[in-house]
Amino acid sequence: MTAPLDTGTEQLWAEEPSHLAGHARIRARIAGLHCSLCTGTIEKALGRQPGVDKVAVSLTHEQALIDYDPAMIRPEQILGTLRDIGYDLYDPRKLRPFEEEEADLVREGKRLLAAVGASLTAIALILEVSGVWSVLVPASVVVLMVPTSYAILRPAGRVPALLGALAIIAPAAVAYIAREAGILGETATGWLTGVLAVAVVFGVAPHILRMAYQAARRRILNQHVLLEVGAFAGIAGGVIGLSGVLPDYPTAPFFAVTVLVANYHIFSEWLSLLVKTRSSQAVKKLLDLQPDTARLVRGGTEEEVPLGQVAVSDLVRIRPGERIPVDGRVIDGCSTVDLSLVTGEPVPVERGAGDEVIGGSINLSGTLVLEATRVGADSFLAQVVRHVEDARALKPGILHLVDRVLRIYTPTVLVVAAVALLGWVAGSWLAAGEPDVRRAVFAGLGVLVMGYPCAVGIAAPLAIVRAAGEAADLGIIMRTGEAFQTFGQVRRIVLDKTGTLTEGRPAVRELAAVTGEDDLLATGAAAESSSEHPLARAIVDAATDRGLVLPAAERFRSITGLGVSARVAGRDVLVGRPGFVTERGVDLGRLAARVDQLEAAGRTVVAVTADGEPLGLIALGDDIRADAVEALTQIRDAGLTPVLVTGDNERAARHVGDELGITDVRAGVLPEGKADIVRELQRDGTRVAMVGDGINDAPALMQADVGIAMGSGTDIAVESADIIIVRDDLRAVMTARQISRSSYRRTRQNVALAFLFNGIGIPAATTGLVYPVWAMIAMALSVTTIFINSIGGRPSLLFEAIGSVGRGTATDQAQPRR
Repeated sequence: MTAPLDTGTEQLWAEEPSHLAGHARIRARIAGLHCSLCTGTIEKALGRQPGVDKVAVSLTHEQALIDYDPAMIRPEQILGTLRDIGYDLYDPRKLRPFEEEEADLVREGKRLLAAVGASLTAIALILEVSGVWSVLVPASVVVLMVPTSYAILRPAGRVPALLGALAIIAPAAVAYIAREAGILGETATGWLTGVLAVAVVFGVAPHILRMAYQAARRRILNQHVLLEVGAFAGIAGGVIGLSGVLPDYPTAPFFAVTVLVANYHIFSEWLSLLVKTRSSQAVKKLLDLQPDTARLVRGGTEEEVPLGQVAVSDLVRIRPGERIPVDGRVIDGCSTVDLSLVTGEPVPVERGAGDEVIGGSINLSGTLVLEATRVGADSFLAQVVRHVEDARALKPGILHLVDRVLRIYTPTVLVVAAVALLGWVAGSWLAAGEPDVRRAVFAGLGVLVMGYPCAVGIAAPLAIVRAAGEAADLGIIMRTGEAFQTFGQVRRIVLDKTGTLTEGRPAVRELAAVTGEDDLLATGAAAESSSEHPLARAIVDAATDRGLVLPAAERFRSITGLGVSARVAGRDVLVGRPGFVTERGVDLGRLAARVDQLEAAGRTVVAVTADGEPLGLIALGDDIRADAVEALTQIRDAGLTPVLVTGDNERAARHVGDELGITDVRAGVLPEGKADIVRELQRDGTRVAMVGDGINDAPALMQADVGIAMGSGTDIAVESADIIIVRDDLRAVMTARQISRSSYRRTRQNVALAFLFNGIGIPAATTGLVYPVWAMIAMALSVTTIFINSIGGRPSLLFEAIGSVGRGTATDQAQPRR
């Protein structure tokens, strides 16, 4: 159910049932989310509105779920607040194309290039070469920002990128030469630097100013507010210098600090957006499973129409090899259908007249005519999309380290600045009988300028770039913040069975022959040779591997979902489920105990009979992976509790659980049920990871604090995950956990380093003796230190990350499209 805006414009929210009594829920899609601080700002701004009870914001999927009391507030007011604080909205029923996210990154990259050019020029206008400290700021900006600028421009070609990087440096070179030649005097330098400061704050980064204003008026003291306080303090100091009100007041250095503060913040925004954009959209992959068109059957003719035009009760024809476009009921035809997106099991099922099929599954062998039963938002895939989105948006999430620190740090800086200003005015007046206004203003502005921790925004993204590079070397793709910051805190790990703990390929494992194994296998394979069913293929393959010669089969007939009959070497042969042959008068009495034994061992049992007499049983199974036992041992040794969850039957699931020492086994679970189980395990606050490989695992992968997809899995499982094990080795799960722990430790180190220089500089600034250039040195030192701590001797990791966007997603690296 959806609701239109009162203005008559395009609807920009969707109404959904709320879990809170007497409340409604709306889903809103938001553009312009850059980092975790943005999500915190939105949650605070919306959560403070009367009537709003719960807000969950997903950075990865750019959406918010808001539970509210409709008697106290309307959706228009909620969305108005989102717009007020600087975010754009778009239709929640439509996916934001990945190309738009890349376009956002390109726009942010252009903003960064402009800021880098302005910073280099501002530095050149104040540069006085008098020792190592005097060249630290320009050197750090050039060494870090110029190669980054080249990497941003690199998609245009080597020569254009090189020329672009030189063009960014050129204004700074011209400004420095003009100053050294005496063309630019001190006053002109002050005015030019001031123009640069104003241009950057109001021209290059007006979005930061807008968001800072909206946050401040709602009493939210976040990083945007702190940035603008520092930037305007720099502008205020420069204006005081230009006015001449206070003698010998530094002008250009104050303006230059403003430019550099804004530059580093834009760099952190761009870096966060880079990390976010690399994580491609899971829901996009889900909807890609549905064809864009369907072949309607009308009046004996076929017409290909857009999928949106298919209505309930329309007849649709699907040919072999095609994806089924809609949920429907088979009216005509018989075929095997790959339903692994529903069951997660590798064995396709036969479908004939009266059977249900699911849109997005693959029609393998025959032609089918369906009557559409569910289309649009009611279809199975649309419901899975919703489960995926809800799981991601409703994740418990982590309270981000930086956000926690800033809640205390920002008001502290403002208070210290005020105390420094008033303290010097009052103290000097009491001590000397005359207030020292110059020193008081210098101290107050110095604290505000020194107070902005410019490096804090790059603390987490750079640690992520480092960890992502190390993980990639080991065949692991770590895609989201949860992969890096949360996995180390996980205490329960949910594992899918088929394809994760087992090989995911059915094969003949055992034979129980009455007359002889070769006769049993050859007869069964001959009867099955005309079938495309995977179990039939496995039986034929087993016979071929033994070198058996298959007699010709005649009068082949397939009974949907049960078995086949054929005439083989003059005998009437039945091959199928034990119940299938007993219903046709064959007595399996002497094999009944063996059937129970094999099924208890998790096998799929096929009976073979000839002329009404049993030849024996063929047991097929999906073996436990060779690496599973060692991987489970590592999981338990690390103190994690494994939980097996599968859509398979109880016997097969228990068998695998017993083999691997897993006591908590949940069988016969549907896709949404897996997510519910993860949510249940999270209820006591425990962090939960989920390892899976199928589309039916997608909602659970999203719901888990950390979702892990095996590289052999389906595209959507890979796209839904926080971590992808490319090398298809289950033991790599614990390797990824070690990298996560290391990454989070490095992030904490970076945050500490980001605030270290400010912690030293702020007390010094309160003396009113610290020249503003020292604030620039503190910024340069903190950014450089964090870059070295994060990237170390591998700066190529950053440039590889920049180059990867737009040249294939993580899934393209993990596996080929199917």
